[in-house]
Amino acid sequence: MIRKNQRLLSMLNALTDIGLIFMAYFVSISLRFDVLDGIVSIHMRDARFAAIALLYSIVMVIVYAFCHLYTPKRFQRIGQDDLLIIVINGLGSLALLAIFFVFRIIDVSRIAIFLFWIISSIFIIIKRTIVYSILQYARTKGYNLKHVIVIGNGVLAKQYIAEIKKNPQLGICVDGYVSGVSKPELGRPLGSYEELEAILESKPYDGLIVALEPHEIRFMTEILGVADKEGIHIEMIPFYNDYYPVHPTVETIGNIKLINLRATPMESVINAAAKRIFDVFASGFLIMLTSPVMLATAIGVKISSPGPIIFKQERVGRDKKVFKMLKFRSMRVTGTEDTGWTTNEDDRKTKFGSFIRKFSIDEFPQFFNVFIGQMSLVGPRPELPYHVNHYKEEIPRYLIRQQVRPGMTGWAQVNGLRGDTSIAKRVEYDIWYIENWTFSLDLKIIFRTIFGGMINDEVVAC
Repeated sequence: MIRKNQRLLSMLNALTDIGLIFMAYFVSISLRFDVLDGIVSIHMRDARFAAIALLYSIVMVIVYAFCHLYTPKRFQRIGQDDLLIIVINGLGSLALLAIFFVFRIIDVSRIAIFLFWIISSIFIIIKRTIVYSILQYARTKGYNLKHVIVIGNGVLAKQYIAEIKKNPQLGICVDGYVSGVSKPELGRPLGSYEELEAILESKPYDGLIVALEPHEIRFMTEILGVADKEGIHIEMIPFYNDYYPVHPTVETIGNIKLINLRATPMESVINAAAKRIFDVFASGFLIMLTSPVMLATAIGVKISSPGPIIFKQERVGRDKKVFKMLKFRSMRVTGTEDTGWTTNEDDRKTKFGSFIRKFSIDEFPQFFNVFIGQMSLVGPRPELPYHVNHYKEEIPRYLIRQQVRPGMTGWAQVNGLRGDTSIAKRVEYDIWYIENWTFSLDLKIIFRTIFGGMINDEVVAC
C-alpha cells in the first residue's frame, strides 16, 4: 500500500511543480512589465509565450525527476534539496536565455528571465516545505505509515526501535520482530528466523530491517533469499554501526567491497569547489562591506593602547597545517597571548577591546584568511597547536576536524559552544557538521550567526 501511495504522491508532486513553474512565468512577466515599466505586456496575450513556458515547465520537471527530487525520502531534513533546486532552475533559465538568443525566437527580457528563475525557485521550495511539513504531521497522526519488521533482538534492534519511537514524524511502524529468542522489551514477537518466509506470506509488509548481531551473521544468506523470493524491500544495520560513516563511499576490487569509514561530503570535488567559490565571493564582498568598520576599528585599537593593530596567532588548519589567524588586537601587549582562552575577567583586555569583542568585530580580519584559503566562513573553529596536540590524545576522532578548513563560525558556535566550554561537546558538534555538510546547512549557520551569534556575553568595561 505504501508504494502505491508514494507513486501517487510523486505524480501529484510533479504535476503541481509543472503548474507552479508555469505560473511563475506569468508572475515574472507581470512584475517585469506591468509593475516595473507600468505597461501591459504583450507576453500575456501571446499564445507562443505560454506554449514555450508550458514546455519549459514539463522539461524542468523531467530534469527534477532525473535528479531524484521525486524519490521518497522519509529521513531527509526539510530544505535539504533547496540548493539543488536553485541550481537546476538557474541552469534552466540560462539555457532558455541561450536558446532564445541563438535561434532568435523571441526578443526576451533578461530581467524577466532572472525574475523567472527566482520566483520559480521560491514557489517550488515553499511548496516542498509545506508538503513535507504536512506529511510529517500526518505521519505523527498515523497516516502514510511504512510497516516494517525487525530481524534481530540485540543492541542494534533495540536502538532502532527506540529511535523510531522517538521520531514519529518518520511514519515508520514496527509491527514486530523476528528472532531466535523472545525479548518482550522489543515489542511483538513474530517468530524465529526459520519462520520468516511464513511470516512474510501471512501479511504484506513494506520492508525488513535486518539488525543481526555478529554471532548471528550465519542467518544472513537465508534472510536475503527469503526477502528476494517474497519481493520485499530490505535494509540492513551493520553490526559495526558505531564505526560506519554517515555518507559512506564504497570501492570494489574484484568481489571485495572497501568502505571508506572516514568519507565526508566535502571530499566530493564538486562540493569542495562550491564551498570554496562561495567563500571567495562572500569574503570578498564582506571585506568591501565592512571596510569602513575595519578602518574605524583599526584607529580605535591604535589609540586604545600601544602595540600592533592586528593580532596574529598561530592556529592549526586543514591537514594540520599551521597558519596565522588574524584578529584586531583587543588586549594589551604582555607576551602571554598564546597561553590559552581569554575570559571575561581577563585584565589584559582594553576597554575598546572589550567593545569590539562584544560584537565580534575583532574577528573581521579573518575575512582575509577566508579569501586566501586558510579558513572558510563556516567550519570548526581553529585551535592553538598546543591544544591540538593535547586533545588529540584525549578525545577520540579529534583530528577529523583537521580534514576541512577551519571556520569563522561553526555548528558548535551557533549552538552555544564557544569560548571556555566543553571541548568534547564542541568536537562532537564539529564532527557532526563535517559528516552531514550541505550548502544549505552552511547558509543556516551563517544566518544564525548574523541574527544571534555575533553578540556574545562579553562584559564591556565602563
